[in-house]
Amino acid sequence: MKRREFVIKSGLISTGILAGTSVSASIKNSLVKNNTINIGVIGTGDRGSGLIPFLNDIEGVNVAACCDVLPFRLANGLKMADGKAAAFKDYRNLLDKKDIDAVLIATPFSTHAKIAEDAMDANKHVYCEKTMAKGLDNIKALVDSVEKSKNIFQTGHQYHSSRLYTQVVEMIKSGEIGEVSLFECQWNRNGNWRRPVPDKSLERAINWRMYKAYSGGLVAELCSHQIDFVHWVLGENPKQIMGVGGIDYWKDGRETYDNVNLIYEYPNGVKAKFTCLTSNSLGDYQIKVHGSKGTILLDYTKAWIYYEKGFEKKLGNVDGVSGATLNSYLQGKGFEIAISHMDPSKQALVDFRDSILNNTQPISNVNTGANTAKAVQLSLDAMYKKQIQYWE
Repeated sequence: MKRREFVIKSGLISTGILAGTSVSASIKNSLVKNNTINIGVIGTGDRGSGLIPFLNDIEGVNVAACCDVLPFRLANGLKMADGKAAAFKDYRNLLDKKDIDAVLIATPFSTHAKIAEDAMDANKHVYCEKTMAKGLDNIKALVDSVEKSKNIFQTGHQYHSSRLYTQVVEMIKSGEIGEVSLFECQWNRNGNWRRPVPDKSLERAINWRMYKAYSGGLVAELCSHQIDFVHWVLGENPKQIMGVGGIDYWKDGRETYDNVNLIYEYPNGVKAKFTCLTSNSLGDYQIKVHGSKGTILLDYTKAWIYYEKGFEKKLGNVDGVSGATLNSYLQGKGFEIAISHMDPSKQALVDFRDSILNNTQPISNVNTGANTAKAVQLSLDAMYKKQIQYWE
């Protein structure tokens, strides 16, 4: 494909999504040379390797390098990249490669900030998996680093890129369900959340999510997506956070909680509840947004609207709403919010590509990522210290 054709196509993809974009924005030297964004994947565990097939399928993106400190993880990443990527054990050596334009960081939570800062210093665009950074000092340092750079930084809260979620947010903000009073969010699973360990010496390297030094546990790994969504809808941060958790079922030496329950209060009086279980999976992942005129229910890839009595609407009165199904779990009939969209993780990576090509701010950026990361840290403090935490 010729360079001009590729840039025009990328611009068309983002039309209507990234307001004010320009296909004539600055493009890195290597992109000018070969019309391709060469990306290095740092951290090829379950998440990093799982994103490589999406990258392989996105036009104009090439997985040029993989990096992991564990040989079997690195081998899996290289396999996913069809054996065409260069291999690195030390991410700093990958960053030294001038032909790498961008990196995707999917390493343990505690390492995000340092690797991302080094990547920005090395003049790379960065896609940093959620949660963005661990600890308030690291969050601030990373924000400062990104603000000094001219490169693109995107936080991996993929639902922020979902076209379905975007439609839902627009409906809520337009008043479709009236005045919002409560968010009920859950992500329940039945499993110990562990990965097999071939050698005991690798326990913390593989099962880092179980240990406080490296992990934010369920709050950082799961709740953070839904926290990000609530912030997105309300356009503000919580004024206070309270919560409890415990190691009450999987008593296997882990340090992070196997269940968490959080309550957020926002300046406008709206409350949000976040629950994660690892001993019961009823309901799996869902978000319920309660308004005075109705409720919206979201799962990973679908959404429904349930109108309150007296506010029912005829089918077709709301864009994208179709079909009615009776759900015994909620009152009355729910109308599906039917929006055509691709997998949110893939869409987020497409958006990352477009932000690089068009030199535009991602919708899930360092500021939205920092606010969610701060909320995660305050949530952990609330549970571990058994004290209400206040947003400064």
